[in-house]
Amino acid sequence: MTGSAPHVIAGRLRRGRDRGFTGRTAELAVFRAALAGDEGAPAVLFVHGPGGIGKSMLLRRFAAEARATGRPVLEIDGRTVQPTPEAFEREAGAALTEDGTVLVIDTFERCQGLEGWLRDRFLPRLPDGAVAVIAGRQPPDTEWTSDPGWADLLYRMALRNLSPDEAGALLSARGVPRQSQAELLAFTGGHPLALALAAAVAVREPARTATRWKPSMDVVATLLSRLVGEVPSPLHRRALEVCARAHVTTETLLRVVLGDDAAALFAWLRTLPFIESAQDGLFPHDVVRQALEEDLRWRDPDGYAELHGRLGRHLFEQIRTSPADGTLSAVRSFLFLYRDDRYMSDFNSWREAGEVRLTPYEAEDRRRVEALAAEVEGEESAALAVAWLERRPDAFRMCRTARENKAVGFSAWLRLDEAPHAFHDPVAEAAWNHARATRPLRDGEHVAVARFSVTAPEYPKISPVENLHQWRTLAEAAKSEGRVAWMYVAVRTGTFWTPYMTSLGLRPVAERPRVGALTYTLFAIDWRVQPVRAWAEEKTRLMLSHVRDGSRTVGTGGEEVRPDAEFTVLSRPEFDAALRDALRAFFRPQEWSANPLTRSRLTAGTGRPLPQILADAVEGLRSEAGGEKYYRAVSRTYLAKGMPTQQVVAQRLGLPFSTYRRHLTGGITRLCDALWRQEIYGQPATTVLPQPTARDLVAQDH
Repeated sequence: MTGSAPHVIAGRLRRGRDRGFTGRTAELAVFRAALAGDEGAPAVLFVHGPGGIGKSMLLRRFAAEARATGRPVLEIDGRTVQPTPEAFEREAGAALTEDGTVLVIDTFERCQGLEGWLRDRFLPRLPDGAVAVIAGRQPPDTEWTSDPGWADLLYRMALRNLSPDEAGALLSARGVPRQSQAELLAFTGGHPLALALAAAVAVREPARTATRWKPSMDVVATLLSRLVGEVPSPLHRRALEVCARAHVTTETLLRVVLGDDAAALFAWLRTLPFIESAQDGLFPHDVVRQALEEDLRWRDPDGYAELHGRLGRHLFEQIRTSPADGTLSAVRSFLFLYRDDRYMSDFNSWREAGEVRLTPYEAEDRRRVEALAAEVEGEESAALAVAWLERRPDAFRMCRTARENKAVGFSAWLRLDEAPHAFHDPVAEAAWNHARATRPLRDGEHVAVARFSVTAPEYPKISPVENLHQWRTLAEAAKSEGRVAWMYVAVRTGTFWTPYMTSLGLRPVAERPRVGALTYTLFAIDWRVQPVRAWAEEKTRLMLSHVRDGSRTVGTGGEEVRPDAEFTVLSRPEFDAALRDALRAFFRPQEWSANPLTRSRLTAGTGRPLPQILADAVEGLRSEAGGEKYYRAVSRTYLAKGMPTQQVVAQRLGLPFSTYRRHLTGGITRLCDALWRQEIYGQPATTVLPQPTARDLVAQDH
């Protein structure tokens, strides 16, 4: 009885493994053809893929099927064989002498140094009809594919995640109820090892899958150990964390976080079996991304927040400064950082981003625009689209499929600096009237309306085309920062988009304009009250609030961002008056907080105190032609300690009082103009030349 027990246990073990095996239909077909000796079938199968992808399970299935046909099977484990030709041949030598042997080599990455010898010396000696299966994390080197002799003999078998149906079947086989599977599938992405670990938790602790499921840290630790293994250094670990957090990783992006080590670390990332290459850069397998992120969030929440902040600031700047053909890619990568936000993930899809592209409108697109608008929104809306096309063709962008170049959607970004009057568009007029009645425009500002976000009917509401509409809106707002005041997004009235729009900080306006049979809702935001940069910082604060204390968020300049603080929108007379008050209070810090400039775009969210901004702007007067006299009058009147009277300043400058007053008035006027430009356009008032500062001059004067 005792002697038979191992056979009984082995049988149960085999049956359990058979029940847990799902999918891999195509791979099994290739192996069966090799076993049968079909014409053109390979003699060597090279299976490769990252850890936990199911290589060993597939090899066990191969071995079982080979034995079932009566073939002798010789199994070699790379973890136990010595990585020398002599040791390997001692273990596998029987395959050279026994006809029809199926040689199965698992964990080949542990003896990868034998690859050349195996290809050139060992495998060619196998008897005709033998089949060899090699499995490891690394793909076969290029010597296999460049050798014409191996072209018909070698089959490269790259293992991927299981399909959704296959993954569901695996979970069902492991005893996970169907109603609990969706969250597990979302985390694992069909990765076999992750599925097995998640299933074990779900069966053992069913209450954990009743709500939004997250892996336990034991699951994460196991995944990282099996999938990633040991990393050479903390810098390599950080490179992996960048790759996990970013949508795609380039050497440039690594340099933002890791400096001069970026090139070497990028080259290292490219060698990892769980890292894939795309046109835009590198990205990890989904389950590796998830495991690395969960581990960092749990292990080092401050490090996670710091990494997110660096990447976010860099990618936001990319949106603002990239050329037109790279803007949407930057927006996609920026928003991907916020994928943990429920609404961001529910209303954006990054996987299909390459299916469609955004292109400028061309004259031959007119009929397609009119037809799409009529089909989706009605004839009245189509007539308005054509009317805007005739007047603002540059406002339109076309969404085209990458493969057929077919136009499947379009959008318009209307810039209004006056009431629309050429024709009657209820949507544009409602936006303009709301802006005028709430917070009117100032000189240099405009209203922006995201109009006609039309998607072909064959696409669902959440689709790559709709993503392009949304991403373009953010790109236009970021690039127009400082010039766009109110922004409105027009959508057909309903409840579908409301949660997403309000999560982004846009609020519906009361008026519901009507075009034909359709009613529209305008979602609005005043970018003067919360500039796009501050909006991004607030999104970060909310996203990280579950990672660490969300009561304090550090802005781009190191300052604390107060999420509940609104920016003050000043008219030009109010701005000039506040600036004069600030000059008079330059050495009275107790009065700064009362000055509305501290809550304007000029200072709020920049990390620069008001006195520093004033001193730099005064210094900038010197860079103007003939500006030295204005600089001396303003700096010695307001930036000199002790605040001498104007008569004293005129005497020290050796000027008649009337001349001094003329210089002072001219200097303040130029200062107001320069800082108003900074308030409106969000750029420094002037380029400061490398000359002595105002304080240096005052010190010399005393």
